[in-house]
Amino acid sequence: SSDDIEDVSLFDADDDVSRRSKKSKIRHPVASFFHLFFRVSAIVVYLLCELLTSSFIACMVTIILLLSCDFWAVKNVTGRLMVGLRWWNQVDDDGRSHWVFEARKVSAQGSKTSSEAESRIFWLGLITCPMIWVIFAFSALFSFKVKWLAVVVMGVVLQGANLYGYIRCKVGSRKNLTSMATNYLGKQFLRQTVAKEDQTAS
Repeated sequence: SSDDIEDVSLFDADDDVSRRSKKSKIRHPVASFFHLFFRVSAIVVYLLCELLTSSFIACMVTIILLLSCDFWAVKNVTGRLMVGLRWWNQVDDDGRSHWVFEARKVSAQGSKTSSEAESRIFWLGLITCPMIWVIFAFSALFSFKVKWLAVVVMGVVLQGANLYGYIRCKVGSRKNLTSMATNYLGKQFLRQTVAKEDQTAS
């Protein structure tokens, strides 16, 4: 599959709004709330469901509904409003799969209209929650809670897919992602080598 990266304006009024809004202000409080509400609610239900009810089916259905609502809201709404990013996968007439990424255009002043506070909330929620589901997956695996494993895997897959999509959307194609990782590891290796040389010299 090939990657299509597009830089388009998602909202016509973005440039006008950016002149009037402060970077640190939360401009979309409802979107910010629901960005965290569904994913945090799914985690809370998973942790407390055995205390609240003995019905595994009711807990499983509730968690999967919350995860599905979160996937849809983050992919289609909160990503566009909070950080100006959008991604999806489409299949062309030849049956080939294409990842398509959209980013809000830079305004005339050279700055994007995303609020720094909203951006922090978005990325913190996007990164932290999948990590929690991964911890739940290992916990369910090692404690032999096989019936919960399917629910936890669903959480990892749905929230991990959004994380992967938005990281690809943020940094570009897979080549860029690979080069970023390579550069980071190279810098870490160089930093450790210089630190060892400094310790040896002193």
